Amino acid sequence: MGALAEPLRMTVARKLLLDSDEFDHPCGWFGFDRPKSSLTHHFKVLREAGVIHQRQYGLERRSRLRVDDLNRRFPGLLDLIASTGQD
Repeated sequence: MGALAEPLRMTVARKLLLDSDEFDHPCGWFGFDRPKSSLTHHFKVLREAGVIHQRQYGLERRSRLRVDDLNRRFPGLLDLIASTGQD
């Protein structure tokens, strides 16, 4: 749960949940204006916490939210992520 306590990481999870399609997404898809090293760190934290799955495609990593795993392990978490940030 600590991985989602950071706002940027929560935004990544929320965007993957709500705006993603059937494909994995590269870091550029998120549109963050942050140094690459900072984004690499945040994605690593999410990956190691089991929130996202990443695949290597050439020189880039593409991310996907681990929906089934998160639903099994933390029922209701995805509903909470989806509602976070709504007014």
